Amino acid sequence: MKLDKYKFLKPYFLLLPALIVLIGLFLGGVISALAQSFGYFPLIGLKNFTLSYFHEVWTDPQFLSALKFSLYTSLLSSLLAVIIGVFLAYQLLKLAKDNSFISAIYKLPIIVPYLAAILLIFLLFTQSGILARILYRLSIISDMTEFPKLIFDKYGIGIILTYVWKQIPFVTLVVLTVLKNINSCWEEVASNLGASGWQIFWNIYIPLSMPSIASAFIIIFAFSFGAFEVPYLLGPTFPRTLPVLAFQRYNSLDLSNRPYSMVIAVTLAAVSFVLILIYKKLIKLSNV
Repeated sequence: MKLDKYKFLKPYFLLLPALIVLIGLFLGGVISALAQSFGYFPLIGLKNFTLSYFHEVWTDPQFLSALKFSLYTSLLSSLLAVIIGVFLAYQLLKLAKDNSFISAIYKLPIIVPYLAAILLIFLLFTQSGILARILYRLSIISDMTEFPKLIFDKYGIGIILTYVWKQIPFVTLVVLTVLKNINSCWEEVASNLGASGWQIFWNIYIPLSMPSIASAFIIIFAFSFGAFEVPYLLGPTFPRTLPVLAFQRYNSLDLSNRPYSMVIAVTLAAVSFVLILIYKKLIKLSNV
């Protein structure tokens, strides 16, 4: 009978070997990154903990440029994805409540891997890509070099396009789920009082779904801010985003750059941790 009290622990014991390996590898990497960011890297003779690397990195013009570029691409793409995604969710609520075909179509980008999305954006928007060729064939441009530079450009347009295309369906899915659960009586009352469709959308649906909208924004912003492959493959050579800059410093033949890259990694992790706390707070508010 006593053993029955501990039956609930059985699944955890079964998972224990895998958890030990995963947690061990994760904690090992975190501890190593923290130690190196504080200047402890015995491999190259650094054996004293110091905050000097944080000061050096956070005041470095290259880091500040990368930080601004990361914030710019992440914020702009997230805002665009949220605005378009919320509007699309509302339209789907009104036009296709039970249309499985439309539901499958708008979710399609979610299942497309980011590398495939990068290739798609590259093939479409590069100066020798599909759109440039179409415009050239239609004599809208006299030379394909007249097509605006949207890939590898200093404004990160290719990066933003990729993020927006991938993130709109996610925002739509999250917000649409909330919109479907809003009592239709609110809309009926507002309509009877003479409210327009726009007023109903802005004054009823938006406030009631705001916690979920904010949560979706935080999730996609956190991902975009810490993502590596999109800015690495579609971004300019300067400025780089923080993850790309950290990668470059980490792979440098000069091992003295390793603490620099780890400071960036710790900074990214700290930002992600803060965003997680905000996200959890929003989840609690949405459940009140």
